Order: sequence, then C-alpha cells, then structure tokens
Amino acid sequence: MTATDLAARALSQLVIIDVQEKLAAAMDQDAMAALARDCNILLQASRLLEVPAIVTEQYPKGLGNTISSLQDSLEHACRIEKTAFSCHAVPAFRAQLHADRPQLVLAGMEAHICVLQTALQLQQHGCQVIVVEDAVLSRNPANKANALLRLRQAGVIVSNTESVVFEWLGVAEGEAFKAISRMVK
Repeated sequence: MTATDLAARALSQLVIIDVQEKLAAAMDQDAMAALARDCNILLQASRLLEVPAIVTEQYPKGLGNTISSLQDSLEHACRIEKTAFSCHAVPAFRAQLHADRPQLVLAGMEAHICVLQTALQLQQHGCQVIVVEDAVLSRNPANKANALLRLRQAGVIVSNTESVVFEWLGVAEGEAFKAISRMVK
C-alpha cells in the first residue's frame, strides 16, 4: 500500500441509502439490477479497502429491509433506521460520521428525495459529497435526471462506481486491485 492509495480512501465514507425491498419492487427491474450490482461493488470495495460504510433504511416496517442481494455485502456496514428523508437529520447517522473522513460517497434510492436531501445537507455541513450516478435510482427516470442536475448545480460531485473504487484503490497492484478488477468486469 502506498501513500497515494491510502490518502484517497482515508478521506472517504460510503453511504448506501434506502435500497429496500418495497422501493426496489417499484423500480424498473433492469435499472434495479444495475443499481444492486453497483452498490455491491461499492460495498465490497469499501470492505476490502477499509472505507467505513453506512447503510440506511427508511421506515423498514413499511418499506422492508435492504434488498437480499446486498445482504452478504453488509457485514462491515453500520445500519441506521430512519424516518427523515435526509440521513443527516438523523442523530444516529451523524454519530457514525468520522470527522477525519470528510468525503461522503452516496448511492441508493430515491435519487430525487433521500439521496438529494442527504447530499445537500451534508454539503451544507462542510462535507465533500460525491453522488454515484450509476448507483442511484428513482422510480421515474426524469426525477433522477432532475436530481442529478440539481446536485451538479449545487456543486456536488457526480461520479460513477468504477471511478470511485479505482480512486480508492489508487494503484494497479495487490490483491485488492485484483479483486476489484474482477468485480467490475
């Protein structure tokens, strides 16, 4: 591990927002499968590279738990239940934020509600926010597009899954690089 690859991931935390059963059922199923794949890549890479992860669930009694295809990737993640749309409005979420990791990488659902409100509030509180475009989703694609436009206009960084994990990696060497390269193929 070099100083370069440590520095990028040493600043980051991953937040997977509300990728839950009943929300997933309302999504376009091809788009949902792609989101699940990308969220799994982000979660597995965060585990391999020791990037702390938080997974939120919006009112799980009504919307269900995190989808089953992500369950195996959640063992290292802190789980937070919430009813507020913005994760930042939840004290238990704020308690999990690391002051020495000011970069928050966001993925999940719905892009135009919980992801958007979380990103904007985190940014207002001094965090550098990166929204992973191919790992966010809304029931209506126009709502996702509108949310991403609003986020860009607000100065939030919009990136993609491969860019994030390879920035965390920093170098093309080692077992983590081999594992992550296999994941993204």
